[in-house]
Amino acid sequence: MRKLRSALLYTALAFVANTGLADIADIAALREGDMRKLTLHSAPMAGSDVPFTGQDGSEMTLAAYRGQYVVLNFWATWCAPCRKEMPHLAALQSELGGDAMQVVTIATGRNPRPAMERFFAEIAVDNLPLHTDGRQALARSMGVLGLPVTVILDPQGQEIARLQGDADWSSDSALAIMRALIDTPA
Repeated sequence: MRKLRSALLYTALAFVANTGLADIADIAALREGDMRKLTLHSAPMAGSDVPFTGQDGSEMTLAAYRGQYVVLNFWATWCAPCRKEMPHLAALQSELGGDAMQVVTIATGRNPRPAMERFFAEIAVDNLPLHTDGRQALARSMGVLGLPVTVILDPQGQEIARLQGDADWSSDSALAIMRALIDTPA
């Protein structure tokens, strides 16, 4: 059954890629399993230019990722669903991360750097950034209520989709959705 579902997802993906049509209905058709929780916006919504602290301690904004699709995940060290989800986000980054797409993780609220590093070490994640939003200014500006929340931003920095709660971002469905977005001509 899983092979049949995968074949259907990849057939839909091939159709989207070959026709250049990645509208909401095309992407919605790719949602299976956890990805059914992904809310696709009928029109892009404004992103945010509120600064946060980058992994190196410098102040930065999401503008640093313009030109790429961004899978933006808000998490915290105390969040059990975040612990479950983070390895899936790391797998997505390993599979598709590059010039066209990045997984960006931002710990929001009080998350001391040593606790963040320990969190990633315990779940064997070493390919995602340790950005922070200590005062939750970015999270508030983006309407984040509860954790985890994952937002997909288009290359212009606009929000095009949102998923509340944890999800398997390494699933066939998640990969098909992100490939469809990446492969669609701008």
